[in-house]
Amino acid sequence: MRRREFITLLGSTTAAWPIVARAEIPTKRPLIAVLSAIRKEGNSPLNGFEQGLKELGYVDGLSVDIVYRFAEGHLDRFPALAAELVGLRPDVILATVTPAAVATRALTTSIPIVCPLLADAINLGLISSEARPGGNVTGVSFRTQGLTGKQVELALQMIPDVVKLGYLVNVATGVIIDRQELESTCRKLGIQAVAAEVRSPGDLEAAFQAMADDHVRAVIVLVDGMLFSERNRIAVLAATARLPAIYGFRDHVDAGGLASYGVNLSENFHRAAIYVNKILKGAQPGDLPVEFPTKLELIVNNKAAKALGLNIPPSILVRADEVIE
Repeated sequence: MRRREFITLLGSTTAAWPIVARAEIPTKRPLIAVLSAIRKEGNSPLNGFEQGLKELGYVDGLSVDIVYRFAEGHLDRFPALAAELVGLRPDVILATVTPAAVATRALTTSIPIVCPLLADAINLGLISSEARPGGNVTGVSFRTQGLTGKQVELALQMIPDVVKLGYLVNVATGVIIDRQELESTCRKLGIQAVAAEVRSPGDLEAAFQAMADDHVRAVIVLVDGMLFSERNRIAVLAATARLPAIYGFRDHVDAGGLASYGVNLSENFHRAAIYVNKILKGAQPGDLPVEFPTKLELIVNNKAAKALGLNIPPSILVRADEVIE
């Protein structure tokens, strides 16, 4: 081979190297990590998040990768599960409930965290303010001021002669704002508030038995991931104890509970997908204001009411967004 031909061949081959190299390097898909309080099967809120992602063009395994960790209702598992997810260095973490966000935030101040069910976020040190979170956590609040008080008032309107009101609370979460609001409302209304404290699913049966023994007339089940996970069992325990119960999420009513007043869980998770999309496109979580519910829904289970011997006032049935017969 002549020297000029060799140089020409070498030059053309060298020029092609970057093209070949670029073709062989796969494009890295964004990684979304999900830390959930409950398992994926039957998890309609998580379905709302995934649907929101699809509407924004994110399909798991094609345009994005999603990894999951489930606490199965045991909130003490959050720190270890959060450590696993943080170790994967995802682009964003969806912490489905506030305790999950707390556990994850304790491990990272750089990976963005989106929580669709934020509560008491300032007091817990997750954000500086709702308008400007300032750190790596943002999301959607599941409550508005006075919501728990409204649930107490609903119980009094639906259930006659309430002088003792029981409430089921998971003291393992560290979120106390709902409990404080409930107790304050009961004091103003001259009603005795009786706490039934639980830390794990194994405490539920004893909690309902204690409320029944204390002759409470109604129960408020405070919003919590573990209690949500155990909603079917709670509905059975409440019915067995003949205790009318009011909840924060309609999923409890679908499981057989009496009534709920609060946000639509799936909608909150759907909105969380919008936050994830903005972050993947370069937005900083500290610059994304926390959103608040724009609509609260009242769901009544008339079938459960009849089983308890209750006649729901027509004024409540008219107000209800849905009545289950």
